[in-house]
Amino acid sequence: MENKNLVKAGILTLILVVVFFGGWEFYLRSKGINIAYDDGKELWADKRAMVYEPADKATVLIGSSRNKYDVDIETWKLLTGDHPIQLAMVGTSPLPVLDDLANDKNFKGKLLIDVTEILFFSTSPPNIKDAKERVEYYHQRTPAQKASFIVNHALESQFVFLDKDYFSLNALLDELPVPKRKGVFALPWNCPMDFGRVTFDRQNLMTNKFLTDTFLQSRVKGLWVFYRDMAPPIPPPGPKLVSFLASAKAEQDSIIAVVKADVDKIKARGGQIIFVRTPSSGPFLMGEKMGYPREKYWDRILAITNCPGIHFEDYPATAHFVCPEFSHLKPADAIVWTKNLVEILKEKGWSFPINQLASK
Repeated sequence: MENKNLVKAGILTLILVVVFFGGWEFYLRSKGINIAYDDGKELWADKRAMVYEPADKATVLIGSSRNKYDVDIETWKLLTGDHPIQLAMVGTSPLPVLDDLANDKNFKGKLLIDVTEILFFSTSPPNIKDAKERVEYYHQRTPAQKASFIVNHALESQFVFLDKDYFSLNALLDELPVPKRKGVFALPWNCPMDFGRVTFDRQNLMTNKFLTDTFLQSRVKGLWVFYRDMAPPIPPPGPKLVSFLASAKAEQDSIIAVVKADVDKIKARGGQIIFVRTPSSGPFLMGEKMGYPREKYWDRILAITNCPGIHFEDYPATAHFVCPEFSHLKPADAIVWTKNLVEILKEKGWSFPINQLASK
């Protein structure tokens, strides 16, 4: 009798769980929310393992969030027959990933490096922490973690509620309005979910709701202002300003020296590298131009590394994009940017599978 009661209790529990999660899934889909993937270290490591594909069949993309929004993966594949391997990370410098690839003797492929100056020319711990953790995870992941990722991907591809970036308990708790507390760092608010849904190829896509909702756009713009205001103020003219500028110059010199050493290692193995300055607009672009003059940063890194570069302002078709929140392209413009980017890369001698088929 006791066993029968346990069975009944188990069946009832299962029914309640299925009804709850089924209802939660139905509710989310009724709100127009579609499948997206957790852009954590597990998904990044899955893509990192792909960099050993033949150089004439794949391109590795590193950088910050602009590469994740601006390069339309499906358009790239359609136009080139090439596999774009997206290793860029939101809010993160690409330097730890570049260093990892440079020290991997088996990587000899094509590498496209996005230059978002405020992150690229920084060694601040918050700007490199995530990249270092993901690189470390990739090199240390176990067979059990690889198997877990496969199972998780199968489930994530079917259920919206498994998006832990927005629907886990911790994510939902983060949405609660908690007053500021002394000594505790906290963002004024989180990025809205509609700002960036993530595909399995690790592309970020703004939703139609984000593109039409100026309140959501203003929330993201407000975050950019928050981050800007966190930067230490530039001292007034005098000895402190001289010291500040000297320190900034020394950091820049150190970063460029490391980048050159890493680039040289990859090129010595037959790898191909190009730097790309992705679009930004409005006050964000104005601030970038003031803080990172092109001749002192973009031009200098190309000259010292002896690598080609593509700057969006140099081409009429890409010079006038208007980003919804000043820093990333909407999906329709990402397609236009990607089409132009591919054509420019071809002009600069990059080899794609479709080029090879056309020549036969």
